[in-house]
Amino acid sequence: MTAELVRGQNHPLSQVRLEVRVSAGRPVVAGATLSDEQGRVRGVEWVAHPGAPTLPGLEVSKQAAADHRLAFDLDALPGTVHRVSVLLALPAGVGPARFGAVAAPFVAVTGLDGSEVASYTITGLDAESAVVALELYRRQGAWKVRAVGQGYAGGLAELLTDQGLPEARRLADSIDEAVAQGLARSVSVPPPRTPDADRSRQAAASAPGPDQPYAGPQGASGTVPPLQTPSSSPYDTPGGQGATVPQPGYQGGGPAPTDPPAVAQPAAPSTGPVDYSHPGRQTSAPPPPPPTAPPAPPGQPARPVAGDATGWSMEERLYNQVWGMFEDLARATAAYRSAVDFADSRMEQELDRALSDPRSRIGGQGDAAREAARAKHADLVDQARAALDRDLSQLTAESDVVEPALPAAYARWDNPVWHGYRVPMEIPMAVRLGDLHLPESEELSIPMLVRLPLERGLWIDSGRAASADALADPDELRRLAMDTAVANAARLLAVYPAGEFTVHVIDPAGSAASSLAPLVRSGVLDGPPAAGATGVADVLTRLTQRVDLVQMAVRAGAADSLPPGLDTAEQLLIVNDFPHGFDDRAVTQLRYLADEGPAVGVHLMLVADREDAAGFGPLLDPLWRALLRLTPVPDDHLADPWVGHAWTYEPALVPPGSQVLQQVLSQVAAARRPWNR
Repeated sequence: MTAELVRGQNHPLSQVRLEVRVSAGRPVVAGATLSDEQGRVRGVEWVAHPGAPTLPGLEVSKQAAADHRLAFDLDALPGTVHRVSVLLALPAGVGPARFGAVAAPFVAVTGLDGSEVASYTITGLDAESAVVALELYRRQGAWKVRAVGQGYAGGLAELLTDQGLPEARRLADSIDEAVAQGLARSVSVPPPRTPDADRSRQAAASAPGPDQPYAGPQGASGTVPPLQTPSSSPYDTPGGQGATVPQPGYQGGGPAPTDPPAVAQPAAPSTGPVDYSHPGRQTSAPPPPPPTAPPAPPGQPARPVAGDATGWSMEERLYNQVWGMFEDLARATAAYRSAVDFADSRMEQELDRALSDPRSRIGGQGDAAREAARAKHADLVDQARAALDRDLSQLTAESDVVEPALPAAYARWDNPVWHGYRVPMEIPMAVRLGDLHLPESEELSIPMLVRLPLERGLWIDSGRAASADALADPDELRRLAMDTAVANAARLLAVYPAGEFTVHVIDPAGSAASSLAPLVRSGVLDGPPAAGATGVADVLTRLTQRVDLVQMAVRAGAADSLPPGLDTAEQLLIVNDFPHGFDDRAVTQLRYLADEGPAVGVHLMLVADREDAAGFGPLLDPLWRALLRLTPVPDDHLADPWVGHAWTYEPALVPPGSQVLQQVLSQVAAARRPWNR
């Protein structure tokens, strides 16, 4: 049975050799991009388009056509590829310039025999001229398809830029040039579409040409030549470059069966440097394979395993797995909300249509129409909730095995891993600053992992607006905000090697003495908390001078010329009760640290209520924007990068009565003492 997807919905794939068939009312350009677990396209060699239609494991059409067949062999993709995005774009200067002026494109994932697995009609497009139709992505060793439908009014250039490709504009221009020069042959509009159920099966057969092998008659089973399994590129860590070697093979697309064959034009000679490297030679050892789950019973989902994502170490695998869970929960919730919105809209339309006749608005006929519409609405919502509950159950099972396996930097304070804590020798990839959940998944929380070193400072909002409880005591909120700052500072101290992280505190009025007691008693601070205007000025002057010195040394390429007594460790400045005790000069210095400090290892953690600083007017607006806002109580102010849901953030606080914080800080202080001798 074919799964008819809505935007954001996913569906498992039971086979790895398949086709994506596209049916549109006008000629469109089809392509695909490969991306890693962070969704980044590492270079132009990871983009399949009419000018370069073949990549390891996939082939796209060389033509701009109304119907396309894109061939995929997911097992042949490089190991660093975790997502394949299928792209559609309107040819520049040919026909309509926006998808809103053409019929909604239809895409379907099929087996090689033409049997549909999932389909998706891309609706809601208007001014967009390029769209990410759907994506195939790897999750827990299995592949899934997700309906995306993300359009871009800026065309291919904007689409490729959004996927992290630096050469997006140049590549988009080369694709347009290839289409214009005939490297991709435009095809006339096919006959009128058949009903939706048969659209993907009416895709046009490929026309043979000098650059395209014959693919056999349309609809015949087994006529698609198998994709060659290419030599995969050496494994690259996220952000690196991986070379791929194009392989010849099947080429989809072509004119409709009733149209005369297009006249083939000779392909332009390729230009550019010749790669003399051996395609099968590994330049570095691949990472060890991730752990595999025991085989699941027939018909049951695979059992989750901690660390089954790709990575060089278990820490990196767990980091990537947590982000995969984060994305899956965001997408599953988006599909549920979209389905509920569709059910609401459909019920309203059915009621309007049934009751448009005044004669049927009252009486038994009107009541029956209302009851039928409500029943359909309830059925659709129940189906959507069942799908969400299935996804939540799988993610909850995965969380149950991942959470106990997390290292200290990623773990909650109540995780037993802290009882065996030892000061690390290396800086971890990331640190946990709290948990995130959605209203539909309050029982399932995703760790909020932030990469190290910090790229932005932190703002712990102690204002009343930070609390969902309008009756919260302001003094209690300020205490909770400082407790949150101390817990995060202690975690940062704990995950850095001895001597590589220094903490300074500004507490002008001494109001945070109780919250700061664990840091002060353990001796992990650089000095006692600074108080009064003089203490504020002294700390800010020392840190701004450090930023200036390091910046000058870096720009001059003279790192060895730094003063011998300069502390080269990462610096964290905790400021309580801002702007109390700050004059105009101190405020300027604080803004300077927030803007320039992270690049040279000076980070800011500001505990403040924005209303208390209202007297400075818009002067401090850049300061608030430069900091990542966190709250001492649950608050829904953070958004994910995929769908943009409002996630409820909960701080990572030490459980009441626990001694884990004192034990960890004692070990940090003991490790720092010999380092400072």
